[in-house]
Amino acid sequence: MSAKKFRFYLTGIVLLSFLAANAQDYAETALLFTRNKPSGSARILGLGGAQTALGGDYSSALSNPAGLGMYNRSEFTFSLGLADHKTSANYLGTHTDENRSVFNIPGFSYVWNLPPRNPDGPYVGGSFGISFSRTNDFNRETIYKGDNQNNSIIDYFIDQAWGETTDQFFDNGRHVNTPTGLAYFNYLIGARSILPDPGPSDEYFTDADYPYQNEEIIVKGATNQFNFSYGGNLKDMFFFGGGIGISKIRYDSRKVFNEQFADGPLIEMQLMEDLGISGTGVNATFGAIVRPVNYLQLGVSYTTPTFYQMSETYDASMWSRWDNYDYYGDGTKILTDNSNNPEFIDQIISEYNFTSPSRLRGGATFISKFGFITADVEVTNPSKAKYKSRESFISFQPENESIRERYQSVINFRLGAEYRHDIWRVRAGYGMLSNTYNDSFDVDNAITTVSGGVGIRMQTFYVDLAVISSSTNRYDYRPYTFFDGSGPVAEFKDRSLNGVITVGFTF
Repeated sequence: MSAKKFRFYLTGIVLLSFLAANAQDYAETALLFTRNKPSGSARILGLGGAQTALGGDYSSALSNPAGLGMYNRSEFTFSLGLADHKTSANYLGTHTDENRSVFNIPGFSYVWNLPPRNPDGPYVGGSFGISFSRTNDFNRETIYKGDNQNNSIIDYFIDQAWGETTDQFFDNGRHVNTPTGLAYFNYLIGARSILPDPGPSDEYFTDADYPYQNEEIIVKGATNQFNFSYGGNLKDMFFFGGGIGISKIRYDSRKVFNEQFADGPLIEMQLMEDLGISGTGVNATFGAIVRPVNYLQLGVSYTTPTFYQMSETYDASMWSRWDNYDYYGDGTKILTDNSNNPEFIDQIISEYNFTSPSRLRGGATFISKFGFITADVEVTNPSKAKYKSRESFISFQPENESIRERYQSVINFRLGAEYRHDIWRVRAGYGMLSNTYNDSFDVDNAITTVSGGVGIRMQTFYVDLAVISSSTNRYDYRPYTFFDGSGPVAEFKDRSLNGVITVGFTF
């Protein structure tokens, strides 16, 4: 063999399945699907999402259906939104910024007010509400890059393949239909037994040098929920309600990881991965609001866990460009450029169940003739998220254990205020989604939200406008992780700016 250079890792033999090797991804996805940001009408978004004790808005169907009991007229609403997502990345000393802007429909609703049959009785009336709300937005685009003088993703493939012969890449082998298998068939890794000075057949090498790396990550999708709710009113002092929520998840990501090499024989390689997740879930929400005095409202609500049926598809491809490299040194295999004919894996389709945790909310609203101040607290526990396979021979125990080890119960806060003058409304809000990682992890993924808004209220028509700014603390992303836990780290920070307008008609 005419290898100009090679290196190999003397790592331990760890026999893990492809699914278990990606347990960290499942834990992170579980958090992504359970962490809802403020949602609802422009009015509620301008108040930072605080609404548990407020009522009189279609968004109550999502947070506390008792608020529907405060309606005394029927209403139709429609919202439009524009979201701009910016991700800043630092990787190996290189800083990059990337933006993605998306038009969306944050929500629409129809509330049907039912007056009491007996106007003199304690039951003042109630309202049915049918609403659509966007509860999470996954859209973003990230690019990071840097010169890596310590390792390559090829070393990760060596780490994955180490300890088994090349039989693992054929028939029913462990690395059939995986990126590590693609690396073997692109000649990025090879068994040491083929070297001029042969080594063991279950140890691996590469002819590649250290690379310049870059990756582009494009994520699309959202979680949306339809709510069918009812709220009732007793003497304008006690409001009660309940409803069913149908939640839909759509998550699509494309990752394009590229390495370029200054010295041959390998010039460039690229791995492209597509992941699609969709799911439908159901939950129920119950709540109450009490008005002991005219200037004070107290509210509480509970949302059950959401039970999802999920479907996931994954596929990948890989190509490499070589400098007319004589791989075996005998002219039988000359490596050139296969970027127009990459190696593919067959699409992997998985179906499973996922349960997101319940939520308990409490709130208070202080009312005056000039407006109001409202505040919420929300208790939820991301460590209760859970996967379950629909097949008896597949276990999600490692993934569920990872979720329990990483996350903790959190208390989220929201605060909002509205000033009223004639037909005009001016609003401001603040929210905090607390850090979900327990103290054993040096990570703080808290999300801070600041918002503001204005509105005009006419007798049969209103318009509300809100602007919401949210930002995350720094969080880490690893493009690949070795069995010993090491690997390069990209530092990300997300910022989002959202504008929402809601138009409502009352009748």
